[in-house]
Amino acid sequence: MRTISTAKSHGGVQGVYSHASEACACDMTFAVFVPPQAKDGPCPVVWYLSGLTCTHQNVMDKGEYRRLAAGLGLIVVCPDTSPRGESVPDEKDNWQFGCGAGFYLDATQAPFSTNYRMYSYITEELPALIAKEFPADMTRQAIFGHSMGGHGALTIALKNPERFKSCSAYAPITRPMVAGWSKPALEKYLGTDETAWRPYDAVALIEDGKRFPEFLVDQGSADGFLEDGLRPWLLDEACKAAEIPLTLNMREGYDHSYFFISTFMDDHLRWHAERLAG
Repeated sequence: MRTISTAKSHGGVQGVYSHASEACACDMTFAVFVPPQAKDGPCPVVWYLSGLTCTHQNVMDKGEYRRLAAGLGLIVVCPDTSPRGESVPDEKDNWQFGCGAGFYLDATQAPFSTNYRMYSYITEELPALIAKEFPADMTRQAIFGHSMGGHGALTIALKNPERFKSCSAYAPITRPMVAGWSKPALEKYLGTDETAWRPYDAVALIEDGKRFPEFLVDQGSADGFLEDGLRPWLLDEACKAAEIPLTLNMREGYDHSYFFISTFMDDHLRWHAERLAG
């Protein structure tokens, strides 16, 4: 692991790091905030997964999480959204696919299957590195994210309920199998057989029997992607059918931006901290 930068913030340390990833076959960059409580022992870990076009830096710069994370004693890990580099296949004119759009899955189709293995990276490789290099209590983990990252958080939690004590999302892509901005990506990454897409679709996972204790979702009513891309009511219907408690907050007048995310960041961090306390 290489340290790119560190800065003191709210008594803790905000760092940016990189390492050679075997899962993604390239160098990967990620951010970690370590609260001041880590001086006294390991702290619980909250994973934040970002959305389309983003890197680790968007939430680090605009998410406004450090003040409360320091107060609550939470380590916040912010991975990148995809592999990157000259050797990584990409569609530079397509913001919904390729670099910045890894969709937190393991691609099976060439030429993407070599690098686009974000599911394995987030669930296996990066957690092992965090456990080794940081004062992290890996028995207490939570996950949340925004948009594509909300999709990632929901699907990863549903497939790993023993690992995460809580899961929440901002404006998640709840049904990527049918959404216009994600269906083409799933086909390129996973092939034309839609049964291979279901492990990366929160609604489909619930329909197929996966369960998680409860979810928290915040969604802006003025989000331009609401009707075609996000469709939170589909998650609500699936959770009701499966008797999974879902708190779905429709936030009047809020859009898809980090102005929305930062407004409700404290709510999500407190929600996770309560469930990580036990």
